[in-house]
Amino acid sequence: MGDKAPRNNAHCTIPDDPDQSTYRFIIVAAKRARQLQGGARPVLPTSSKKPTVIAMEEVRRGLVKYSLTGPVQNLPLPEPAI
Repeated sequence: MGDKAPRNNAHCTIPDDPDQSTYRFIIVAAKRARQLQGGARPVLPTSSKKPTVIAMEEVRRGLVKYSLTGPVQNLPLPEPAI
C-alpha cells in the first residue's frame, strides 16, 4: 500500500500569475467546462474525459479566448449632488 507513487496534480493547479486573477481563471474555466459538457470539442488532444480538467488545461495554455465585461474598477466615484 505504501509503494504507490505520488500522483501528479499539475493538471489541477491554478496558475500563479500576478497579471491574471485567480477568480477570472476559475470563471473562464467553468464556462469552458459547461461548453464541453454541452458538446463542444476540446481544442487540444487529451486522455482525460473530465470536462473540468480539459477546460482548466485549455485556459492555462491560453487556448480559450475571453473578454472582460462589466464595470471598470478603480475609477473615482462621482461627487454626490446635494
